[in-house]
Amino acid sequence: MNMQHSDKMKLSLDRDAIWSQLRDEARAAVAGEPLLGALIHAGLMHHQSLEAALAYRFSLKLASGEMSEQILREIADQAYADMPALGDAARADLMAVYDRDPATNRLIQPVLFYKGFQALQAYRMGHWLWRQGRRDMAYYVQMRCSECFGVDIHPAARIGTGVMIDHAHSIVIGETATVGNDVSMLHSVTLGGTGKEDGDRHPKIGDGVLIGAGAKVLGNIRVGDNSRIAAGSVVLHEVPRCKTVAGVPARVIGDAGCPEPSHSMNHLLGAESYP
Repeated sequence: MNMQHSDKMKLSLDRDAIWSQLRDEARAAVAGEPLLGALIHAGLMHHQSLEAALAYRFSLKLASGEMSEQILREIADQAYADMPALGDAARADLMAVYDRDPATNRLIQPVLFYKGFQALQAYRMGHWLWRQGRRDMAYYVQMRCSECFGVDIHPAARIGTGVMIDHAHSIVIGETATVGNDVSMLHSVTLGGTGKEDGDRHPKIGDGVLIGAGAKVLGNIRVGDNSRIAAGSVVLHEVPRCKTVAGVPARVIGDAGCPEPSHSMNHLLGAESYP
């Protein structure tokens, strides 16, 4: 089931609609590639809800000789039951990938194959554990997420919904960082500190921000809503809302160019943007 952009926009965050489409896509995928039948059945068709499917995926991916799938599955099931907003966040993240990534034409792709989406849902489990005071288990989730997906997000970091982490390799997000809603970032992004100071020391990313591949945002600085950070930039100072910054160190080179950079995913910097 291949979707054009206009068709994608018709699908809302409705729980039943998303789960129904996932099931339809799963059946079509099995018919098209029977060798993946066991994987798709176990990952999607065997379950009664997206939350159950995500709990299974979480436990399967992060289990190790030190921690069984059963224990991790129980943790995830408890988290989704205790905090229904986790399921809502997962749907918003899923739709963010579906809408913004031109390589994604089915919902099953992020759920089964994309480490950015799966790592973000694993972070959400770790953050739930952190808020429950289960700090060591949260650190275990962080460690395994880094080992399995190459994504290192501290469980105390705060991340909004509708977030897309595209490709996701070498993402690092520090302990006191915050990321707003509807943010898009590409691989090798770092939201880090500037030294060995403690306390509030990591970036605060606003809503609707687009962060290009390899960008480094360092220190307790604010990146304003609907701004763009060009690929490879090193951001050390506050970024005003609706602006584009680029360079090492980064400086403002113009407006963001559109109302919602994280949705347009336009990384090009026109010559007219430079002074």
